[in-house]
Amino acid sequence: MRELDVIIAQYQELKTQGIRCVLATVVHVDGSSYRRAGARMLVDEFGNIIGAISGGCLEGDALRKALFALDRQENKLVTYDTSDEDDAVIGAQLGCNGIIQVMFEPIDYSDENNSCELLKVVAQQEVPMAVSVVFDLDKSQQQIGTCLVSYEDQALLGGQIPNELQQALLYKGREAINDGSSCFAELTTEEKTYFAFIQLHQPPVKLVLVGAGNDAQVLAQQAELLGWKVTVTDGRPTHANKERFVGSCQVIVTKPEETLKNINMNQRTCFVLMSHNYNYDLAVLKLLLGNHEIPYIGILGPLKKYERMLNELADDGIEVSKDDLAKIHAPVGLEIGAETPAEIGLSILAEIQSVLTNNEARPLKQKTEPIHDIDQNQFQKITL
Repeated sequence: MRELDVIIAQYQELKTQGIRCVLATVVHVDGSSYRRAGARMLVDEFGNIIGAISGGCLEGDALRKALFALDRQENKLVTYDTSDEDDAVIGAQLGCNGIIQVMFEPIDYSDENNSCELLKVVAQQEVPMAVSVVFDLDKSQQQIGTCLVSYEDQALLGGQIPNELQQALLYKGREAINDGSSCFAELTTEEKTYFAFIQLHQPPVKLVLVGAGNDAQVLAQQAELLGWKVTVTDGRPTHANKERFVGSCQVIVTKPEETLKNINMNQRTCFVLMSHNYNYDLAVLKLLLGNHEIPYIGILGPLKKYERMLNELADDGIEVSKDDLAKIHAPVGLEIGAETPAEIGLSILAEIQSVLTNNEARPLKQKTEPIHDIDQNQFQKITL
């Protein structure tokens, strides 16, 4: 389950019980940090924490700040400087060298569009969405917090904000969705300057496993740990059943030519053909060719199997386009010396992640630049 889903589930439970809580969100990082902007945690009035804003180093002090915000019933912005080795608050000599801005928002259950309710809408959608969190680096000023979610041509406002600010956030939200990345903005009006974190929130990855063998069982479990939505399809009810695939995994017994009938696809739907039945895999591959939404098709087995597939497709008069050839990964997975089903699953998931994020799968130690793009942390100045 995704971290956001866990936070929303806990929020619902606390709301039912009437237990007060605070949402903490990393809204900006200057330098290095274990978690980036968009990391969240939920703190209840008894000090219980769900989620994380760091690797564990900030949570102790963040708990105190959250309870302080809860007592005052007002949003608070807190700055953590992990580049200061003598910082008595953090006191762990982390060596992260980052300045982290964290927004604390007490949740008002009577507000049907409070921050967690906005995030609940985000968690339920299967389209890219933009979440806007507005803050003021002058901590003596009012902190607006999570105030807007937008997607396609729709938007949900979490509180009263100036119309010109709302329009600017909508514009930046559309830009973030189109660019496929979050951004930061410094928005200046005649009266005030606002700082905003516009977070791109992608829907969960949909992983379709064609084949319900023992190796698919392992891969399904691993993918669920990542918060991906898993669907398993197979023609054998003895293999494709909920006794073998537990959890939230969707299991479909189907003929290969009907595989796509019960699957709603989007631009984050990935397929792995692993039925161990050549004709079954080939039949499904034919269905996937020419579908522009699908970003990834993996085929389990040796290179000779894939070459045979291409030859048979050509014999049938089916020409595989350059776009399809680019998205087909056969043999599937990264070369990490994988032998066991769990190791093979790891190599497959890592390859899918690298494709979806458009990143090279190489050791981080080979990078000469920072792990994260520093330019993406810059505030884009906009005069309204």
